[in-house]
Amino acid sequence: MTQCEKVLRYMEDYGSISTLQAFKELGCTRLPSRIYDLRQAGHNITGEFVTDKNRYGEAVAYKRYSLDTGSERITA
Repeated sequence: MTQCEKVLRYMEDYGSISTLQAFKELGCTRLPSRIYDLRQAGHNITGEFVTDKNRYGEAVAYKRYSLDTGSERITA
């Protein structure tokens, strides 16, 4: 299974994925590149910035990607 297939399956199973989850769960260190590849293949993927706190209580922002509900692939 390719990294793109793993990322796609993860989003289908869990709804969304962050860079940290991709690294820990899938061993994928370049999630934005895989998202680009999936978009180029026709998958409708959205990304949103999420704000959270780190272990020191400081605000951090990161991007979370998910499949656009209702359409798995864009058809031309």
